[in-house]
Amino acid sequence: MTRLFRLTLTDFRSYARADLVMDGRPVVLAGPNGSGKTNLLEAVSLLIPGRGLRNAALAEFGRRLPGEGRGRAWAVHAQIEDRGDSFGVGTGVESAGAARRTVRIEGEPVPPGRLAEHMRQVWLTPAQDRLFVEGAGDRRRFFDRLVFAAEPSHAACASAYEKALRERMRLLTDGIADAAWLGALEARMGEAGVLMAQARVRTLQALQAEIDGRGDRPFPQARLALTGEWERMAGEGVETAEIEDRLVRTLAGARDRDAAAGRALSGPHRGDLEVVHAEKDRPASECSTGEQKALILNLVLAQAARLSRAESAPVPILLLDEVAAHLDRRRRAALFDEIVALDLQAFLTGTDEHLFEDLQGRAQSVPMDAAGFTHSDDR
Repeated sequence: MTRLFRLTLTDFRSYARADLVMDGRPVVLAGPNGSGKTNLLEAVSLLIPGRGLRNAALAEFGRRLPGEGRGRAWAVHAQIEDRGDSFGVGTGVESAGAARRTVRIEGEPVPPGRLAEHMRQVWLTPAQDRLFVEGAGDRRRFFDRLVFAAEPSHAACASAYEKALRERMRLLTDGIADAAWLGALEARMGEAGVLMAQARVRTLQALQAEIDGRGDRPFPQARLALTGEWERMAGEGVETAEIEDRLVRTLAGARDRDAAAGRALSGPHRGDLEVVHAEKDRPASECSTGEQKALILNLVLAQAARLSRAESAPVPILLLDEVAAHLDRRRRAALFDEIVALDLQAFLTGTDEHLFEDLQGRAQSVPMDAAGFTHSDDR
Protein backbone atom coordinates (compact mmCIF):
# COMPACT_ATOMS: atom_id res chain seq x y z
CA MET A 1 0.00 0.00 0.00
CA THR A 2 1.15 3.53 -0.75
CA ARG A 3 1.21 5.89 2.21
CA LEU A 4 2.55 9.32 3.10
CA PHE A 5 3.95 9.48 6.60
CA ARG A 6 5.47 12.96 6.62
CA LEU A 7 4.96 16.10 4.57
CA THR A 8 7.30 19.08 4.91
CA LEU A 9 6.72 22.41 3.17
CA THR A 10 9.10 25.32 2.82
CA ASP A 11 7.86 28.70 1.53
CA PHE A 12 4.97 26.96 -0.20
CA ARG A 13 1.82 29.04 -0.75
CA SER A 14 0.72 30.31 2.69
CA TYR A 15 3.28 28.23 4.61
CA ALA A 16 6.70 29.55 5.58
CA ARG A 17 7.38 26.15 7.13
CA ALA A 18 5.11 23.21 7.89
CA ASP A 19 5.76 19.68 9.05
CA LEU A 20 2.84 17.27 9.10
CA VAL A 21 3.34 13.75 10.49
CA MET A 22 0.75 11.15 9.45
CA ASP A 23 -0.04 7.62 10.59
CA GLY A 24 -1.22 6.20 7.23
CA ARG A 25 -4.96 6.51 7.84
CA PRO A 26 -7.26 8.96 6.03
CA VAL A 27 -6.47 12.56 6.97
CA VAL A 28 -9.22 15.08 7.73
CA LEU A 29 -8.29 18.76 7.38
CA ALA A 30 -11.10 20.76 8.97
CA GLY A 31 -11.09 24.52 9.45
CA PRO A 32 -12.22 27.89 8.16
CA ASN A 33 -11.69 29.22 4.67
CA GLY A 34 -8.19 30.60 4.18
CA SER A 35 -6.55 28.29 6.72
CA GLY A 36 -4.42 26.50 4.12
CA LYS A 37 -6.34 23.24 3.67
CA THR A 38 -6.26 23.23 -0.12
CA ASN A 39 -2.63 24.35 -0.08
CA LEU A 40 -1.73 21.13 1.76
CA LEU A 41 -3.63 19.06 -0.80
CA GLU A 42 -1.90 20.92 -3.61
CA ALA A 43 1.50 20.16 -2.09
CA VAL A 44 0.63 16.45 -2.06
CA SER A 45 -0.56 16.69 -5.67
CA LEU A 46 2.92 17.82 -6.73
CA LEU A 47 4.33 14.45 -5.69
CA ILE A 48 3.24 13.12 -9.08
CA PRO A 49 4.09 14.50 -12.56
CA GLY A 50 2.19 17.56 -13.69
CA ARG A 51 1.12 20.95 -12.37
CA GLY A 52 -0.94 19.85 -9.41
CA LEU A 53 -4.64 19.98 -8.66
CA ARG A 54 -4.93 23.71 -9.43
CA ASN A 55 -2.95 23.40 -12.69
CA ALA A 56 -0.85 26.33 -11.46
CA ALA A 57 2.34 27.82 -12.84
CA LEU A 58 5.56 27.28 -10.88
CA ALA A 59 5.74 30.92 -9.85
CA GLU A 60 2.38 30.65 -8.07
CA PHE A 61 3.58 28.04 -5.57
CA GLY A 62 6.19 30.21 -3.86
CA ARG A 63 5.17 32.11 -0.74
CA ARG A 64 4.82 35.83 -1.38
CA LEU A 65 4.55 38.47 1.31
CA PRO A 66 2.74 41.78 0.71
CA GLY A 67 4.86 43.96 -1.53
CA GLU A 68 6.90 41.08 -2.95
CA GLY A 69 6.74 40.99 -6.72
CA ARG A 70 7.09 37.26 -7.15
CA GLY A 71 7.00 34.10 -5.13
CA ARG A 72 10.03 32.71 -3.36
CA ALA A 73 11.86 29.47 -4.07
CA TRP A 74 9.79 26.66 -2.56
CA ALA A 75 10.07 23.01 -1.66
CA VAL A 76 7.82 20.06 -0.86
CA HIS A 77 9.26 16.93 0.72
CA ALA A 78 7.50 13.72 1.68
CA GLN A 79 8.38 10.45 3.30
CA ILE A 80 6.56 7.71 1.42
CA GLU A 81 6.05 4.01 1.96
CA ASP A 82 5.27 1.98 -1.14
CA ARG A 83 5.03 -1.82 -1.22
CA GLY A 84 7.27 -2.21 1.79
CA ASP A 85 9.90 0.36 0.78
CA SER A 86 10.32 3.68 2.57
CA PHE A 87 11.97 6.62 0.80
CA GLY A 88 12.04 10.38 0.56
CA VAL A 89 10.69 12.37 -2.38
CA GLY A 90 11.25 16.08 -2.85
CA THR A 91 10.30 18.68 -5.44
CA GLY A 92 10.50 22.44 -5.78
CA VAL A 93 12.44 25.25 -7.39
CA GLU A 94 15.88 26.32 -6.27
CA SER A 95 15.43 29.98 -7.20
CA ALA A 96 12.52 32.35 -7.65
CA GLY A 97 11.38 32.48 -11.25
CA ALA A 98 12.89 29.10 -12.17
CA ALA A 99 11.42 27.65 -15.37
CA ARG A 100 11.39 24.05 -14.17
CA ARG A 101 10.91 22.28 -10.90
CA THR A 102 13.46 19.78 -9.71
CA VAL A 103 12.58 16.33 -8.41
CA ARG A 104 14.69 14.17 -6.12
CA ILE A 105 14.14 10.65 -4.87
CA GLU A 106 16.33 9.74 -1.90
CA GLY A 107 18.35 12.89 -2.67
CA GLU A 108 19.14 11.92 -6.25
CA PRO A 109 17.81 14.13 -9.08
CA VAL A 110 15.40 12.31 -11.41
CA PRO A 111 13.06 13.32 -14.26
CA PRO A 112 9.58 14.31 -12.98
CA GLY A 113 8.06 11.37 -14.85
CA ARG A 114 9.73 8.99 -12.40
CA LEU A 115 7.29 10.15 -9.73
CA ALA A 116 4.55 8.07 -11.36
CA GLU A 117 6.50 4.91 -10.50
CA HIS A 118 5.97 5.56 -6.80
CA MET A 119 2.62 7.30 -6.49
CA ARG A 120 -0.74 7.58 -8.24
CA GLN A 121 -3.41 10.08 -7.26
CA VAL A 122 -7.04 10.76 -8.01
CA TRP A 123 -8.59 14.03 -6.90
CA LEU A 124 -11.83 15.96 -6.79
CA THR A 125 -12.00 19.72 -6.20
CA PRO A 126 -14.78 22.33 -5.95
CA ALA A 127 -13.79 23.56 -9.41
CA GLN A 128 -15.15 20.27 -10.77
CA ASP A 129 -18.59 20.75 -9.19
CA ARG A 130 -19.79 22.37 -12.43
CA LEU A 131 -18.17 19.74 -14.62
CA PHE A 132 -21.40 18.80 -16.38
CA VAL A 133 -22.53 22.36 -17.12
CA GLU A 134 -19.21 23.80 -18.29
CA GLY A 135 -17.46 23.28 -21.62
CA ALA A 136 -16.19 20.00 -23.02
CA GLY A 137 -12.59 20.96 -22.26
CA ASP A 138 -13.16 20.74 -18.51
CA ARG A 139 -14.68 17.26 -18.78
CA ARG A 140 -11.91 16.14 -21.11
CA ARG A 141 -9.22 17.29 -18.67
CA PHE A 142 -11.04 15.62 -15.76
CA PHE A 143 -11.29 12.34 -17.63
CA ASP A 144 -7.67 12.53 -18.79
CA ARG A 145 -6.64 12.79 -15.13
CA LEU A 146 -8.44 9.48 -14.51
CA VAL A 147 -6.70 7.97 -17.53
CA PHE A 148 -3.33 9.24 -16.35
CA ALA A 149 -3.83 7.65 -12.92
CA ALA A 150 -4.10 4.27 -14.62
CA GLU A 151 -1.68 4.83 -17.50
CA PRO A 152 1.00 7.45 -16.72
CA SER A 153 2.23 7.28 -20.34
CA HIS A 154 -1.02 8.98 -21.35
CA ALA A 155 0.33 12.29 -20.08
CA ALA A 156 3.36 12.09 -22.37
CA CYS A 157 1.15 11.31 -25.38
CA ALA A 158 -1.16 14.20 -24.55
CA SER A 159 1.81 16.55 -24.10
CA ALA A 160 3.34 15.53 -27.43
CA TYR A 161 0.00 15.95 -29.17
CA GLU A 162 -0.64 19.40 -27.68
CA LYS A 163 2.85 20.60 -28.53
CA ALA A 164 2.50 19.53 -32.17
CA LEU A 165 -1.00 21.03 -32.25
CA ARG A 166 0.27 24.42 -31.07
CA GLU A 167 3.14 24.43 -33.58
CA ARG A 168 0.81 23.48 -36.42
CA MET A 169 -1.64 26.25 -35.55
CA ARG A 170 1.17 28.79 -35.31
CA LEU A 171 2.26 27.94 -38.85
CA LEU A 172 -1.30 28.09 -40.15
CA THR A 173 -2.21 31.37 -38.47
CA ASP A 174 1.10 32.96 -39.50
CA GLY A 175 0.48 31.93 -43.09
CA ILE A 176 3.59 29.75 -43.36
CA ALA A 177 2.62 27.21 -46.03
CA ASP A 178 5.45 24.76 -45.46
CA ALA A 179 3.84 21.48 -46.49
CA ALA A 180 6.72 19.30 -45.28
CA TRP A 181 6.79 20.94 -41.85
CA LEU A 182 3.01 20.78 -41.50
CA GLY A 183 3.04 17.16 -42.61
CA ALA A 184 5.63 16.25 -39.97
CA LEU A 185 3.59 17.92 -37.24
CA GLU A 186 0.40 16.23 -38.38
CA ALA A 187 2.20 12.88 -38.37
CA ARG A 188 3.20 13.49 -34.74
CA MET A 189 -0.39 14.41 -33.89
CA GLY A 190 -1.62 11.25 -35.58
CA GLU A 191 0.79 9.02 -33.71
CA ALA A 192 0.10 10.57 -30.30
CA GLY A 193 -3.60 11.12 -30.96
CA VAL A 194 -4.45 7.50 -31.62
CA LEU A 195 -2.67 6.43 -28.42
CA MET A 196 -4.64 9.05 -26.49
CA ALA A 197 -7.94 7.82 -27.94
CA GLN A 198 -7.14 4.18 -27.19
CA ALA A 199 -6.12 4.92 -23.59
CA ARG A 200 -9.33 6.88 -23.03
CA VAL A 201 -11.42 4.00 -24.37
CA ARG A 202 -9.63 1.45 -22.16
CA THR A 203 -10.23 3.61 -19.09
CA LEU A 204 -13.86 4.26 -19.96
CA GLN A 205 -14.58 0.57 -20.47
CA ALA A 206 -12.86 -0.35 -17.21
CA LEU A 207 -14.73 2.37 -15.29
CA GLN A 208 -18.08 1.32 -16.73
CA ALA A 209 -17.44 -2.29 -15.75
CA GLU A 210 -16.42 -1.18 -12.24
CA ILE A 211 -19.52 0.99 -11.83
CA ASP A 212 -21.84 -1.70 -13.19
CA GLY A 213 -20.43 -4.21 -10.73
CA ARG A 214 -21.00 -1.98 -7.71
CA GLY A 215 -24.75 -1.43 -7.90
CA ASP A 216 -25.57 -1.74 -4.19
CA ARG A 217 -24.03 1.62 -3.29
CA PRO A 218 -25.93 4.84 -2.51
CA PHE A 219 -24.29 6.62 -5.43
CA PRO A 220 -26.23 6.98 -8.69
CA GLN A 221 -25.32 4.51 -11.39
CA ALA A 222 -23.81 6.14 -14.46
CA ARG A 223 -23.68 5.34 -18.14
CA LEU A 224 -20.49 6.67 -19.70
CA ALA A 225 -19.64 7.49 -23.30
CA LEU A 226 -16.91 9.28 -25.25
CA THR A 227 -18.20 11.34 -28.16
CA GLY A 228 -15.01 11.89 -30.16
CA GLU A 229 -14.72 10.29 -33.60
CA TRP A 230 -11.30 8.88 -32.81
CA GLU A 231 -12.43 7.37 -29.53
CA ARG A 232 -15.42 5.84 -31.33
CA MET A 233 -13.11 4.18 -33.86
CA ALA A 234 -10.83 2.93 -31.09
CA GLY A 235 -13.83 1.54 -29.22
CA GLU A 236 -14.98 -0.29 -32.34
CA GLY A 237 -11.62 -2.01 -32.59
CA VAL A 238 -10.38 -0.23 -35.71
CA GLU A 239 -6.69 -0.94 -36.26
CA THR A 240 -4.20 1.58 -34.87
CA ALA A 241 -2.62 2.26 -38.26
CA GLU A 242 -6.00 2.95 -39.84
CA ILE A 243 -7.05 5.43 -37.15
CA GLU A 244 -3.68 7.17 -37.33
CA ASP A 245 -3.77 7.40 -41.13
CA ARG A 246 -7.31 8.79 -41.10
CA LEU A 247 -6.43 11.39 -38.46
CA VAL A 248 -3.37 12.55 -40.41
CA ARG A 249 -5.36 12.82 -43.65
CA THR A 250 -8.17 14.69 -41.86
CA LEU A 251 -5.72 17.22 -40.43
CA ALA A 252 -3.99 17.72 -43.77
CA GLY A 253 -7.31 18.31 -45.52
CA ALA A 254 -8.46 20.82 -42.91
CA ARG A 255 -5.53 23.24 -43.02
CA ASP A 256 -7.43 26.07 -44.72
CA ARG A 257 -10.47 25.60 -42.51
CA ASP A 258 -8.39 25.50 -39.32
CA ALA A 259 -6.41 28.57 -40.38
CA ALA A 260 -9.65 30.50 -40.92
CA ALA A 261 -11.10 29.33 -37.62
CA GLY A 262 -7.90 29.96 -35.66
CA ARG A 263 -8.11 26.52 -34.07
CA ALA A 264 -8.01 22.87 -35.08
CA LEU A 265 -11.57 21.62 -35.50
CA SER A 266 -10.76 17.92 -35.69
CA GLY A 267 -8.77 15.60 -33.43
CA PRO A 268 -8.90 13.94 -30.01
CA HIS A 269 -8.61 17.37 -28.39
CA ARG A 270 -12.24 17.96 -29.43
CA GLY A 271 -13.87 14.95 -27.78
CA ASP A 272 -16.20 14.98 -24.80
CA LEU A 273 -17.25 12.77 -21.90
CA GLU A 274 -20.97 12.07 -21.61
CA VAL A 275 -22.42 10.89 -18.30
CA VAL A 276 -26.05 9.81 -17.87
CA HIS A 277 -27.82 9.15 -14.57
CA ALA A 278 -28.82 5.58 -15.38
CA GLU A 279 -31.83 5.21 -13.07
CA LYS A 280 -33.41 8.46 -14.25
CA ASP A 281 -32.16 8.08 -17.83
CA ARG A 282 -31.20 11.75 -17.68
CA PRO A 283 -27.98 13.55 -18.72
CA ALA A 284 -25.87 14.59 -15.75
CA SER A 285 -26.24 18.23 -16.81
CA GLU A 286 -29.97 18.01 -15.99
CA CYS A 287 -29.49 16.50 -12.54
CA SER A 288 -29.40 18.32 -9.22
CA THR A 289 -26.16 19.69 -7.80
CA GLY A 290 -26.02 16.88 -5.25
CA GLU A 291 -26.64 14.23 -7.91
CA GLN A 292 -23.94 15.71 -10.14
CA LYS A 293 -21.48 15.65 -7.24
CA ALA A 294 -22.38 12.03 -6.50
CA LEU A 295 -21.96 11.05 -10.17
CA ILE A 296 -18.50 12.62 -10.34
CA LEU A 297 -17.55 11.00 -7.06
CA ASN A 298 -18.73 7.64 -8.37
CA LEU A 299 -16.23 7.92 -11.24
CA VAL A 300 -13.42 8.88 -8.87
CA LEU A 301 -14.19 6.03 -6.47
CA ALA A 302 -14.52 3.53 -9.29
CA GLN A 303 -11.09 4.47 -10.60
CA ALA A 304 -9.57 4.35 -7.12
CA ALA A 305 -11.16 0.96 -6.45
CA ARG A 306 -9.87 -0.68 -9.61
CA LEU A 307 -6.41 0.81 -9.20
CA SER A 308 -6.27 -0.39 -5.60
CA ARG A 309 -6.32 -3.96 -6.94
CA ALA A 310 -3.41 -3.47 -9.34
CA GLU A 311 -0.45 -5.50 -8.09
CA SER A 312 2.17 -3.84 -10.28
CA ALA A 313 1.35 -0.18 -9.56
CA PRO A 314 1.16 2.04 -6.48
CA VAL A 315 -2.20 2.15 -4.71
CA PRO A 316 -3.75 5.56 -5.39
CA ILE A 317 -4.03 8.34 -2.85
CA LEU A 318 -7.29 10.31 -2.88
CA LEU A 319 -7.38 14.10 -2.58
CA LEU A 320 -10.95 15.22 -1.88
CA ASP A 321 -11.30 18.98 -1.42
CA GLU A 322 -14.62 20.06 0.16
CA VAL A 323 -16.08 16.80 -1.08
CA ALA A 324 -18.77 16.48 1.60
CA ALA A 325 -20.41 19.86 1.00
CA HIS A 326 -23.12 18.66 -1.43
CA LEU A 327 -23.56 15.12 -0.12
CA ASP A 328 -26.34 14.06 2.25
CA ARG A 329 -25.54 12.15 5.45
CA ARG A 330 -26.13 8.73 3.85
CA ARG A 331 -23.74 9.38 0.95
CA ARG A 332 -21.11 10.94 3.22
CA ALA A 333 -21.15 7.84 5.40
CA ALA A 334 -20.95 5.60 2.32
CA LEU A 335 -17.99 7.59 0.97
CA PHE A 336 -16.09 7.23 4.25
CA ASP A 337 -16.93 3.53 4.52
CA GLU A 338 -15.64 2.92 1.01
CA ILE A 339 -12.37 4.76 1.61
CA VAL A 340 -11.75 2.69 4.73
CA ALA A 341 -12.83 -0.57 3.05
CA LEU A 342 -10.47 0.04 0.12
CA ASP A 343 -7.66 0.71 2.62
CA LEU A 344 -6.75 3.94 0.84
CA GLN A 345 -5.04 6.95 2.30
CA ALA A 346 -7.23 9.93 1.54
CA PHE A 347 -6.96 13.63 2.34
CA LEU A 348 -10.34 15.26 2.93
CA THR A 349 -11.00 18.94 3.61
CA GLY A 350 -14.03 20.79 4.92
CA THR A 351 -15.01 23.86 6.88
CA ASP A 352 -17.34 22.01 9.26
CA GLU A 353 -15.82 19.30 11.39
CA HIS A 354 -19.19 17.67 12.03
CA LEU A 355 -19.34 16.62 8.36
CA PHE A 356 -16.72 13.99 9.18
CA GLU A 357 -18.28 12.55 12.34
CA ASP A 358 -18.90 9.23 10.58
CA LEU A 359 -15.12 8.83 10.34
CA GLN A 360 -14.83 8.91 14.12
CA GLY A 361 -12.00 6.59 15.21
CA ARG A 362 -11.02 5.75 11.63
CA ALA A 363 -9.11 8.85 10.53
CA GLN A 364 -6.45 11.28 11.64
CA SER A 365 -7.85 14.73 12.34
CA VAL A 366 -5.75 17.84 11.63
CA PRO A 367 -7.54 20.93 13.00
CA MET A 368 -6.84 24.08 10.98
CA ASP A 369 -6.97 27.74 11.95
CA ALA A 370 -5.84 31.04 10.47
CA ALA A 371 -2.20 30.07 11.10
CA GLY A 372 -2.54 26.69 9.36
CA PHE A 373 -2.70 23.33 11.12
CA THR A 374 -1.97 23.07 14.81
CA HIS A 375 -1.85 19.41 15.83
CA SER A 376 -3.46 16.12 14.87
CA ASP A 377 -5.86 13.95 16.80
CA ASP A 378 -7.66 10.66 16.31
CA ARG A 379 -11.21 11.06 15.11
